[in-house]
Parts: sequence; C-alpha cells; structure tokens
Amino acid sequence: MSQSTLHRHLKTHLIFGANTSLGKTIISTLLLRNTPYSHYLKPVSTGPSREADDGHISKFAASAKVKCLYQYKEALSPHLAATGDVPNDLTILRGVQEYVQRIKEDSGRGSLFLETAGGVHSPTPSGTSQADAYRPLRWPICLVADSRLGGISASISAFESLHLRGYDLDVVCMFEDGQYQNHVYLRDYFEKKGVNLVAIPRPPERNQVVEKDEEKLGEWYEKVGGSDVVKEMAESLMERHKTRLSNIDSMAGRAYNKIWYPFTQHTSVSPRNILTIDSASGDCFQGHKASERNKELEVLEPMFDGSASWWTQGLGHGNPELSLAAAYSAGRYGHVMFAGTIHEPALKLAENLLKHLQNLRLQKCFFSDNGSTGMEVATKMALSAAYEKYKWDKPKNEIGVIGLKGSYHGDTIGAMDCSEPSTFNEKVHWYKGRGYWFDFPQVKMINGQWTVRAPEVPELADVSSEYNSLGEVFDIQARLSSPIARKYRRYVRETLHKLVKEDKMTFGALIMEPVILGAGGMLSADPLFQHCLVEVVREGSSLFGPAMTSPASDPDAWSGLPVVFDEVFTGLYRLGRFSAASLLQIDPDVSVHAKLLTGGLVPLCTTLASNSIYSAFLGSEKRDALLHGHSYTAHPIGCHVANTSLTRMREMDQDGSWQTFKNGWGGESKTNKSSVWSMWSEDFVRSVSKQESVESVFALGSVLAISLCDDANAGYSSSVAAGLQQWLSSGENGPKVHSRVLGNVFYLMASQKTSQVMIQSLEATLMKGLASGSKS
Repeated sequence: MSQSTLHRHLKTHLIFGANTSLGKTIISTLLLRNTPYSHYLKPVSTGPSREADDGHISKFAASAKVKCLYQYKEALSPHLAATGDVPNDLTILRGVQEYVQRIKEDSGRGSLFLETAGGVHSPTPSGTSQADAYRPLRWPICLVADSRLGGISASISAFESLHLRGYDLDVVCMFEDGQYQNHVYLRDYFEKKGVNLVAIPRPPERNQVVEKDEEKLGEWYEKVGGSDVVKEMAESLMERHKTRLSNIDSMAGRAYNKIWYPFTQHTSVSPRNILTIDSASGDCFQGHKASERNKELEVLEPMFDGSASWWTQGLGHGNPELSLAAAYSAGRYGHVMFAGTIHEPALKLAENLLKHLQNLRLQKCFFSDNGSTGMEVATKMALSAAYEKYKWDKPKNEIGVIGLKGSYHGDTIGAMDCSEPSTFNEKVHWYKGRGYWFDFPQVKMINGQWTVRAPEVPELADVSSEYNSLGEVFDIQARLSSPIARKYRRYVRETLHKLVKEDKMTFGALIMEPVILGAGGMLSADPLFQHCLVEVVREGSSLFGPAMTSPASDPDAWSGLPVVFDEVFTGLYRLGRFSAASLLQIDPDVSVHAKLLTGGLVPLCTTLASNSIYSAFLGSEKRDALLHGHSYTAHPIGCHVANTSLTRMREMDQDGSWQTFKNGWGGESKTNKSSVWSMWSEDFVRSVSKQESVESVFALGSVLAISLCDDANAGYSSSVAAGLQQWLSSGENGPKVHSRVLGNVFYLMASQKTSQVMIQSLEATLMKGLASGSKS
C-alpha cells in the first residue's frame, strides 16, 4: 500500500518545479548543504550521465547521500526517454519507500529531498502526471517558482495544481530577477496563502569550460549557501515538520473533548482509540493512532479503508478527476438556488440516471442531500400517490408501509418510521414504527455451499435449498415457476390478507432495500422472494382499498401499492450492476440513489419516480405540490461530480476493468442476465465459509460479509467480530485494515477501483485472522 511517510526524526519533502530548467537541483543542493544527515533521491532522471542531477549533488553537497532510481540517456520527457521494461507509478513509489526504509534502518534521522523531473505535470515514464503519481506520498512541497517572463502565471498554475490535489506547500523558492521582479509579485501572492517565498540571488551564468563553470558555481554555493536567507529557509522546513507532528499528536485528544461521533457509544471512546486521518489516497487512509505514539517512530501508516468510507467510496480517495470536476463546477457556479431554475449539471444527471437505470417506469428526478432525506421524499411521494388513489377514511398516522425485517432507511424521523423497532430507534421518543415487516429467506454460503436459508416462519419452513452457484440463485426467470416461488407468493398473499382484512391495517407503500439490507447486518435477501413480494403487492389493488379513479391508461403506472427501492447503498455498481433492481428483474415505481452517486466525494441524493407518482401532486393549490426541498438542492458541484463519477464507472463496466474479477465467478454471460460476480473470489469465499468460527458468508460486487458464530448473543448485541477487527487493524500479519462491524457480522468493502492485487492481499490476511481464531 502506498503511504504518506511521516517519521518523527526523518523529514521528507518533494521538490517540484513550476516548469523545467528552473534550478530545482540547485535549490536541492542549497537545502542539502544546510541540513544535517541529508539524503537526496531522484526517482527518474533523463539526459547524459555527465549532466545528471545526482552527480551535481554529489559534487556540491558532498555530505549528502544520493540515489537515482531510473536514469535514461536521452534528454527527453521521461515518458519518451524510457525504454525497455518501463516502470509503472506503483513500482516507482515502491522504490521510494524502499529507499526511505533503508534510511530508517541506517540512521532513522535527517532529511530526505525527493526531486521531481521537469514541471508539476511533466509525465512519469508511464505517462502519468507527476502531480498524480506522487500524490500517495503527500509529502510537503518545496515549489521552485519561475523567474522568467511568464513565470508568474506558470508558478501560480503549478501551485493551484498541487493545492487541488491535496498537497501542503511548505515553501516557495526562486531566483531573483531584476528585470521581471516576479519574486516581488509572487511573495505577496503566497504570503496571503500563508506560505513563505524565499528569493535567492541568481547563480552565475554557465561557462562552456566545465572546470571554470564548476569553480564559479562552487564559489556561489559557498557564498549563498551560507547566507541567512538559505539557512532560515532550511530551518523553516524543520519547524513546519515539528508543527505538523504536534498537530497530528494532539488531534485525537482535542477531538475527544469536542466531537460527538455518529453511531458511537462514547463510554468506550478515548483519545487512544480515535484514529487521526491525515490524508487518504486510493483505497487507503494515512492514519495515526495516539496509542502508538510511544511505540512507533512512524507517525503515519496506511490503512485499507475497509468500509469504503461508510459505503460511499467508488473511485478512490483523492481522485484527481473528481477533484477537478468539483473545482470546475465550483468556479462556474458556486451554488445556485434550484426552485424554478435549471443548470446543466443537474439536467445532465437527471438524464444520465433515467437513461441508464433502464427502468421505463421512472420519468422524473427529485434532488436532495443524502440517503435519509431521499427516502423521506420517496415516502412522501408513495403515500400521497396511494392516498390519491384510495382516499382511505383513516387518520394519516395509521397508514403503514410494507417492508422487510432488519431494514433501515435513515435516521430522519419519517425514514426511521419505515423500519421496525430496532437498536437504531428504540430510544427515539418520536419514533413509531408504521407498518409490517416480513421475515425473509436469506442467501448465504454455508460450509462451501450456496444456500437459501428459510426464516423462522412456519409457512416457509421447508423452502431452504442449496445451489451450485450464486448465479443460480439470481436466475429469477428459471426459479419463478418453482414450488418455492409458489410458496413465497402464497405466504405473502395470506399474510397481507390477514393484516388488511382481519387486523384492519392500511398500507400505502412497499419499501425495501434490494438484495442486501446494509445496516441491518448485511442481510442478503433471496432475490426470488423480493421479486415475488413485489408481484403480489402489485396485483392487490382490491386488497389495499377501493380505487376512486378509473384505471390508469399508462402501462407503467403503479398498481396495488407504489413500490419504493432504497438503492442508497446497493445501487450504482456497489453490487456490480448500475442498478440493484436489475438483479431482482423487477422495476420499482420510486428509486433512491446516493452514496456511490458522487464516487465518495460530496453528499448528494436523487429520488426518481414514475409519472403516475408525479401526477398525484398536480393540483390547483400549492399545498397539493410536493413541498420538500433543501437549500443545497441539486448543488452544481455535486451534480457535476456525479456525472463524472457515473461516466467513469460505466466506462469501467464496459472496458473490461472488472473482467478479472468476473472471470473468478464464471465470467460475464451475454445470454444469462442472472450472471453475478464479486471482487472477492469465490474460492476465497468458499474457504472462509469452512472456517470453524464462521457461520456463513456472502459476497457480491465490492461487498464481503462474514457472519461469525456466536451462541451467546445475536445481532447487534454480539461483540464476537471485535477481535477480528482489532487483529486486522494491527497490521501484524498483512496490510493494516480499518473496518467497522455490525454485531456478529464482519464486513469489508472495496472501492470499484480496488486492484486485484490488493484484494488478494486482503483475502490472505483475513484468512490468517480467521484461522488464528482472532475473535473476542
């Protein structure tokens, strides 16, 4: 895993130039001469060896230890000069980290200056911009500004490119120039950014005679290198390093005193177990635990983000494409009010979703801020539409919803009322569970066998069955004519008939999470049961109330009850498909999407509805309308980032980016719409299911859920997964993993860009933990 190295006694800096031929190596030399125990690293160098930068350092900063990883003879851009076995960015980063490790093993102190090649966006040998390639390191920057004509613009552009990618700028240095006075303008510019600019007298002009050139340059180094301005520059870098350490060390304690965390019982919180995240890149946090302060000299260490930042992360932390999209829309719009207006990002996103969800029922897109509020909107839509059709003669607070046990739709009061009583709501004074929630069969791999396990419901006691593959479980069309499907339909019909006719309950919507009920414990519902539930609800118009209007002519109009799918967690490729509804092979009337919508960058939610739902709010008075909204409704930044994210994930779906994962599950079949796959290999899932401590496993898309055996406690009261969680966070037997648990369920979630190499490393580490019996 790539890491942002921060060591207590080894100070690291990246030296970037606003352009090429600005004197980066000369600045490096000045810093090395003024820093004890100094090290210089040039990852990639091009041009004749006699002119190589590391040779210059060895000559004029003789006490520094020097290393070049890749030297190419041609004086060209690295992507053109590299020949043969061209190193990729990860290989170069590993080389950097190996060199850092050697320094630690040798003396573990001093300073390391890594000098890049050319300008900020000069390419690496693989063609990637340096600004992106070195981002996982996120070392503080020494930026060498441009003193030439046009240098002000080049220098500011270079700074903005680095700033946009999350780098910290420690100092700007440049040569003085009497003609253009760039340093005067830029000093004022950077001072307003809180960054010091150091202007250094220009070195002597190059002499064609090598000996004379070196003699003059040596004299210049002796004079300028010992000046107060250079010494102060080197000292300021040391002070900023100490300040950074102090801030990181103190954050957990300050947070403990001031922060109220979500979903957290604070009696178990202390500064020692709060993870300080300094940055994040790709799949990893760069984090620090206060409890490790006296044990390790390494301050920051990479940790795999095992919850995909609570299920939102799709394209990797610090993704430059998403950052640029956010910056562009912020610069173009900021935020503009949405009621009665339209802007391009919102319109494109609505069109994008409506097109690619491939649900002909959905025609309208409503914007909100997050999944819970999106579900509030969906509930309002569905219940209002049902009332307009049935005109129940009952108080509004007696109207309920149909759902599944263990469902969870958010923490706002309306969304909370759509779920049964649970740990999440039992102490909320205004909560009133409104509805009925079916227990349901679950899909699990148990001891190497894919199984549909019946719930503890007498009517479904004998529906448990085994399958040769997960694809068979999701082959809805093949299973629809089975005896199990008939039992599902009969069970749902008889239950609803009793609830309505005997218990006098009134329902206004069917609301459920397709395939996986996330917060309920990563419960994987039998897709056939969910399909049959929707079928039965849609055929029950005479059951739910007498229609007060003539039958709709729209073939896509809702019937029975409006069907709402909460795809906040499961949608947009989390389970390997653009829409989780496609896995059930049935379309909802209302569909809610958030989390992966913006690739994990900014909050945004969309609630999509059919015209027959929309028409229920058309009337002559304002009170007939859907009176719901947010100050930041359809904010342009979120919408533009969402369009960028969805486009990139659709390209990955089409260009074979996930093919190696699909191959591990039998590959993608063009004729079998039920084909399913996971980033976690089926062989690994099968091995996990056979572990003594494991009750069952489920994997789909980027989600892996392991239910651990716990005879004493069940569900959220269980602490059995905590030991495995702690074992993985230690990093003693593989990559460090930051994870969260749901009672006895341990889950890991990848982003949609996680590499197969990373997945395999995590699988091996997890197997070690399970085999060692790492549980409390």
